[in-house]
Amino acid sequence: MKWVNHEVVTGVIVYAAVQDPLPALYSMAGAIMPDKLEGSPRGSNYWSWRSRHRGWSHWPMLYLLLLGLQLKVMGGGWDAFMDLGNIGVYFCIGALLHIAEDAVCGKVPLFTPWQKVGVKLFAVGSVTEYIFSIVVVLLCYIFQAELMIK
Repeated sequence: MKWVNHEVVTGVIVYAAVQDPLPALYSMAGAIMPDKLEGSPRGSNYWSWRSRHRGWSHWPMLYLLLLGLQLKVMGGGWDAFMDLGNIGVYFCIGALLHIAEDAVCGKVPLFTPWQKVGVKLFAVGSVTEYIFSIVVVLLCYIFQAELMIK
């Protein structure tokens, strides 16, 4: 997905889940980290970047490990997870959402950095990608509306 869609989709999902803009912002920062770690495709050697794309930086086990370590340091449990001021937790959640979002438009690592899985529902940068993002936003809005009614 394009970075703008990673930002929007991740921010809306997290905001819908926790009802607080700060964790949504933290997760939006994390949502671009996997791609930022790889460098820029606009550099002098596109094919070198392409060979690294969606490798180690997109391996969810790294972010799950970091998330687990943070939660352990904070005392573990649901209360530590729901600490809305915990930048690191929501940063990792943003990176994990980025990886999940990339898995619907290509392949990403799963259990090992070399074994990639995913589906290609749309091409990156296509109109379908933007429609997908709009649908996710609308579903989150509907989810929020249902919660407010109950």
